[in-house]
Amino acid sequence: MSLQIASISQNCKALRLPSVGAQFASLAEEAAQHKHSHLHYLEALLQSEMEDRERRSIELRMKEAHLPRIKTLEEFDFAQSPHIPAARIRALAEGGYLERAEPVLLVGDPGTGKSHLATGLAIAACRQRKRVRFTTAAALVNQLVEAQREQSLSRMLARWSRVELIVIDEVGYVPLAEVAAELLFQVIAERAEKAAIIVTTNLPFSEWPQVFTNARLCKAVLDRLPDQAHIIETGSESYRFRRTLRKKAKE
Repeated sequence: MSLQIASISQNCKALRLPSVGAQFASLAEEAAQHKHSHLHYLEALLQSEMEDRERRSIELRMKEAHLPRIKTLEEFDFAQSPHIPAARIRALAEGGYLERAEPVLLVGDPGTGKSHLATGLAIAACRQRKRVRFTTAAALVNQLVEAQREQSLSRMLARWSRVELIVIDEVGYVPLAEVAAELLFQVIAERAEKAAIIVTTNLPFSEWPQVFTNARLCKAVLDRLPDQAHIIETGSESYRFRRTLRKKAKE
């Protein structure tokens, strides 16, 4: 029997079936105890492999997304932020906006949960096996400027275009030089009606000229980004501050 187990384990390794290799013996014993049929045993074994592959695929998607931290929508306390439309957020998490290539704009003051919600939606997209990338506006602009300097901008823009969901966090925290604003606009314009984008910002649209100081460019951004967008206002009262107070109250 030990030789047979060793042979099966070796074959599973060669066929790249790690879950089958890890589970076949214990599932066989369980099937014998409960007098399950061979087909029932095979189904359980293959199901185990499928679930393991799904888990590893999601883990890879989340790693490639470069999420700053793992914050799911399940962890967001909507009861403490009743002005945020929980039903709309949960509907977005189902992924329809990804298929329709619709933007999602999270607008509100610092600490109101914008980044948490954006991260939660990004994780939901990873669970649906979408290619996701999370970045801040400043980091993205720095990458684009560096690529332009190294004459590799076209390749970088092509890589970003293949991502099914881009999350650009913290738009509006730092004014952009005209060249940087034009490069960011290229990324946004390229995705219009082609692929989804999530943007978080602390500025109402009326104040975006502070970021895109070129009036023509600002008008072009506002013409493309809010069009067909899901605009979620997170308000002005700090979710982060209230959460800190609750933690201290429990200590």
